[in-house]
Amino acid sequence: MAADPRILFGTVALFVLAVLFRWKYVLLVLFAVGATMGVLRYTGGGGPSETIVDRNMMLFIGGTIVIAIVLIYFLFIRD
Repeated sequence: MAADPRILFGTVALFVLAVLFRWKYVLLVLFAVGATMGVLRYTGGGGPSETIVDRNMMLFIGGTIVIAIVLIYFLFIRD
């Protein structure tokens, strides 16, 4: 779904509207979904080796924690 041009166009249109109307929560949701998809895509390719699976799992956990920290900062600390 992420490579479908209609979905990408809708997401970009929603992003532009969110920036113009300053919809903070919509921007944060778009960031969270996009960043999570980026982390999943980056850590998705793995081989049969155990060390690669462990490395990918650690990268996924670290990326998810960074996304959560950014969301917590913008939702609770910054205001």
